[in-house]
Amino acid sequence: MGLIGEILMLPAAPLRGAGWVLRQVVAEAERQYYDPSAIQRELQELSRQLDEGLIGEEEFDRREDELLDRLQAVQERRRQDQGEY
Repeated sequence: MGLIGEILMLPAAPLRGAGWVLRQVVAEAERQYYDPSAIQRELQELSRQLDEGLIGEEEFDRREDELLDRLQAVQERRRQDQGEY
Protein backbone atom coordinates (compact mmCIF):
# COMPACT_ATOMS: atom_id res chain seq x y z
CA MET A 1 0.00 0.00 0.00
CA GLY A 2 1.47 3.30 -1.01
CA LEU A 3 1.19 6.80 0.32
CA ILE A 4 -2.34 7.28 -1.03
CA GLY A 5 -3.50 4.07 0.64
CA GLU A 6 -1.98 5.15 3.95
CA ILE A 7 -3.69 8.52 3.73
CA LEU A 8 -7.04 6.86 2.98
CA MET A 9 -6.57 4.50 5.95
CA LEU A 10 -5.63 7.35 8.34
CA PRO A 11 -9.15 7.71 9.78
CA ALA A 12 -9.01 4.04 10.83
CA ALA A 13 -5.69 4.50 12.68
CA PRO A 14 -7.29 4.86 16.13
CA LEU A 15 -9.19 1.63 15.60
CA ARG A 16 -6.07 -0.22 14.50
CA GLY A 17 -4.21 1.17 17.50
CA ALA A 18 -7.00 0.17 19.86
CA GLY A 19 -7.03 -3.30 18.33
CA TRP A 20 -3.28 -3.64 18.90
CA VAL A 21 -3.63 -2.54 22.53
CA LEU A 22 -6.48 -4.98 23.06
CA ARG A 23 -4.42 -7.85 21.61
CA GLN A 24 -1.54 -6.95 23.93
CA VAL A 25 -3.81 -6.86 26.98
CA VAL A 26 -5.36 -10.22 26.11
CA ALA A 27 -1.93 -11.79 25.53
CA GLU A 28 -0.67 -10.54 28.91
CA ALA A 29 -3.82 -11.70 30.68
CA GLU A 30 -3.42 -15.17 29.16
CA ARG A 31 0.25 -15.24 30.11
CA GLN A 32 -0.59 -14.46 33.72
CA TYR A 33 -3.59 -16.81 33.80
CA TYR A 34 -1.50 -19.75 32.57
CA ASP A 35 1.65 -18.95 34.56
CA PRO A 36 2.48 -22.16 36.49
CA SER A 37 4.00 -20.27 39.42
CA ALA A 38 0.86 -18.12 39.75
CA ILE A 39 -1.29 -21.26 39.73
CA GLN A 40 0.92 -22.81 42.43
CA ARG A 41 0.53 -19.69 44.56
CA GLU A 42 -3.23 -19.83 44.12
CA LEU A 43 -3.21 -23.50 45.19
CA GLN A 44 -1.20 -22.61 48.29
CA GLU A 45 -3.59 -19.77 49.12
CA LEU A 46 -6.55 -22.07 48.63
CA SER A 47 -5.01 -24.62 50.99
CA ARG A 48 -4.40 -21.90 53.58
CA GLN A 49 -8.02 -20.79 53.34
CA LEU A 50 -9.18 -24.37 53.91
CA ASP A 51 -6.82 -24.81 56.88
CA GLU A 52 -8.07 -21.59 58.46
CA GLY A 53 -11.70 -22.56 57.94
CA LEU A 54 -12.40 -19.70 55.55
CA ILE A 55 -13.79 -22.10 52.94
CA GLY A 56 -15.34 -25.55 53.14
CA GLU A 57 -14.25 -28.83 51.58
CA GLU A 58 -16.75 -28.53 48.74
CA GLU A 59 -15.53 -25.03 47.77
CA PHE A 60 -11.92 -26.17 48.11
CA ASP A 61 -12.49 -29.19 45.86
CA ARG A 62 -14.25 -27.12 43.19
CA ARG A 63 -11.60 -24.41 43.07
CA GLU A 64 -8.74 -26.91 43.30
CA ASP A 65 -10.13 -28.77 40.28
CA GLU A 66 -10.26 -25.50 38.31
CA LEU A 67 -6.64 -24.68 39.20
CA LEU A 68 -5.44 -28.19 38.38
CA ASP A 69 -7.25 -27.99 35.03
CA ARG A 70 -5.38 -24.75 34.29
CA LEU A 71 -2.09 -26.39 35.25
CA GLN A 72 -2.84 -29.31 32.96
CA ALA A 73 -3.66 -26.90 30.12
CA VAL A 74 -0.25 -25.27 30.63
CA GLN A 75 1.48 -28.63 30.37
CA GLU A 76 -0.46 -29.52 27.23
CA ARG A 77 0.41 -26.16 25.64
CA ARG A 78 4.09 -26.75 26.37
CA ARG A 79 3.97 -30.23 24.83
CA GLN A 80 2.28 -28.82 21.73
CA ASP A 81 4.84 -26.02 21.48
CA GLN A 82 7.72 -28.48 21.75
CA GLY A 83 6.15 -30.64 19.06
CA GLU A 84 5.98 -27.71 16.63
CA TYR A 85 9.72 -27.18 16.62
